[in-house]
Amino acid sequence: MPTRRLHGRAAPGRARYGEHVGAERIGDRYGRELRDLRISLTDRCNLRCVYCMPREVFGADHVFLPRERLLTFDQIERVARVAVAGGVTKLRLTGGEPLLRPGVVGLIERLSRLRQPNGEVIDIALTTNATGLSRLATGLRDAGLSRITVSLDSLDPGTFARISDTKTPLSRVLEGITAARAAGLPVKINTVVRRGFNDAEIESIAEHFRGTGVTVRFIEYMDVGATNGWRLDDMVPSAEVIERLGRRHPLEPVEHRGAATASRWRYSDGSGEVGVISSVTEPFCGSCTRARVSADGRLFTCLFASDGVDLRAAVETSDAAVRDVLFGTWRSRDDRYSELRGAATQGGEPKEATTTHPRVEMSFIGG
Repeated sequence: MPTRRLHGRAAPGRARYGEHVGAERIGDRYGRELRDLRISLTDRCNLRCVYCMPREVFGADHVFLPRERLLTFDQIERVARVAVAGGVTKLRLTGGEPLLRPGVVGLIERLSRLRQPNGEVIDIALTTNATGLSRLATGLRDAGLSRITVSLDSLDPGTFARISDTKTPLSRVLEGITAARAAGLPVKINTVVRRGFNDAEIESIAEHFRGTGVTVRFIEYMDVGATNGWRLDDMVPSAEVIERLGRRHPLEPVEHRGAATASRWRYSDGSGEVGVISSVTEPFCGSCTRARVSADGRLFTCLFASDGVDLRAAVETSDAAVRDVLFGTWRSRDDRYSELRGAATQGGEPKEATTTHPRVEMSFIGG
């Protein structure tokens, strides 16, 4: 199918629609390949971060998925096997909080045996709040986990408690990060920056991890889901983040790689890197190669999607059925929400979220 150009300007250093597409791969309606599959293991989390699972919505009476509704590990392995055979090179386990799912180490061991059609190993990553990481880090590494991403929005105990809205101490997260590094797992930190909440910590968070080998990625506050009360005024642009960090330590841009979401910058003195994820100010829809599977087996082709496609029935049938749904859905994909939202806000439309359609919550399909 011919590649179609979308309206709007590609961010500097990012691929335009179809630029990175190989003829042997399966493209969507704009030629974007499916390379990265994110699989949620659970919709549960032990934190109640105000921008993700606000307690007024996800309180004591919230009904989470019963265990029998979750995809089994056999079913997850089937989805992953079919995806990898079709060109997916990266698997990421998400949640909710994936480390709450019993047996996660064994699942990673099973997934680590999968191979790309050319025989190469696949990249297996996990995104976690790290509160349960210290006891599992070594096992995760031994099972074949490639790398780990920790969601951490503050290094101030009071601010951390305010954002996470639990009594879980910040020290437990830091212990998890230390354990992962000691186990030899590459670690990245994802920090969602929200003006008036934690934007005063941009420099101190970067400084804390500078020189440690841990890369911090500052993420623009996004209008994911329908419960976080997003307003454009709450978002700190990535350009401001880089400008502020560069005042303290000079930064140099790193060449952008393929479909990566983060723009990378290295410290001029060689003490490491930082990154920014700019889905509001510099949408990267044109290089998005990600699909997401919810814990109950629904397929989402965009983080900002409203509805998912039933994959579970296919998973309970055969590899061929999974292939038909997974790649058939991908071929018809035309998502570009961030780009459309960016055009709307630049055109002076209301600063709240720019759609009335309810979107799936980030806690349900992972980031």
